Amino acid sequence: MSFTLQIGDQAPDFELVATDRRTYSLSDFNDVDTLVIFFTCNHCPYVINSDEITRQTANKFSDKGVKFIGVNSNSKHTYAQDSFDAMVKRMEEHNFPWLYLHDDSQGIAREYGALRTPHFYVFDKDRKLIYTGRGVDNPRNPENVTVNDLERVLDEHINNRKISVPLTNPIGCNVKWEGKDKHWMPPEACDLVY
Repeated sequence: MSFTLQIGDQAPDFELVATDRRTYSLSDFNDVDTLVIFFTCNHCPYVINSDEITRQTANKFSDKGVKFIGVNSNSKHTYAQDSFDAMVKRMEEHNFPWLYLHDDSQGIAREYGALRTPHFYVFDKDRKLIYTGRGVDNPRNPENVTVNDLERVLDEHINNRKISVPLTNPIGCNVKWEGKDKHWMPPEACDLVY
């Protein structure tokens, strides 16, 4: 069995607290046509440098039935900047157009098979996975971005076209697992595309 969700898999449910102090589960988004769940954090340079690109994509598709949800699964013991309080502060400073959920137990990161920050998952109305991988081809250096996979997928999906590339490797820092070295990844985790 693959570590990361496979195309066509059902979105695992969750019950996580957001920076607005409310608890959300998958059913709270039943009225949303397309759901983008992405694993992110506060400290990673790949996240920080590409957040504005993600914001532009979220804003572009917000009136087309697409909802974005960020999930921070990083251990605050690896990077204190990834604590819940720091998440709240970051949302207050940047006012991102997505919910920002805290996966303190890291259980949701394991269920989805999150590899890196950022790592994107796009689900259709039936919550079947239609894309997973990177947002853009150069998240650490946005001035060098030549491919926006996330935008392409959303455009193809809402226009009822086949997803031309449903799988890419996420580009970023690995998820920071509790009690592990900051570079550790689960042994069953691997690249999605060879």
